[in-house]
Amino acid sequence: MTVSVRRFLTSIATVFALAGIALVAPAIVAPTATPAAEATVYNSCTISRCGAARTARSGWSELGWPTNRTWYAWPYGQYNFSGGTYQNREGELPANATYNEYDVYPRARGAARDAYRIVVNRSTRETWFTPDHYVTFYKL
Repeated sequence: MTVSVRRFLTSIATVFALAGIALVAPAIVAPTATPAAEATVYNSCTISRCGAARTARSGWSELGWPTNRTWYAWPYGQYNFSGGTYQNREGELPANATYNEYDVYPRARGAARDAYRIVVNRSTRETWFTPDHYVTFYKL
């Protein structure tokens, strides 16, 4: 077999291998904008990830509910991101309040963010969990 044929076959094998990885690798959920008509708010949180949201709420509370949009040190050498002010532009949450958003799951500093957030009323500390980047809200 010639060198050029061997290179061609190696290239084809690499493409198929990478395509296979893409098919079985976990997907990263990209945040999307959602019209207000599609957002749903529940008065309690009973879905499976509510426990993780409550744990994140405790962690952010221990940090004093930071308001800056940046990375914060988290246990076990990981970091978590405070997204700063949540605008509530679509009016899903109670009006006349100021909110901050916080990521639920820690990760390596600078890693891509996922769609899981908690949104906290700055004055009352009422907290909502959104597992789908503001499409659905569950009160914690």
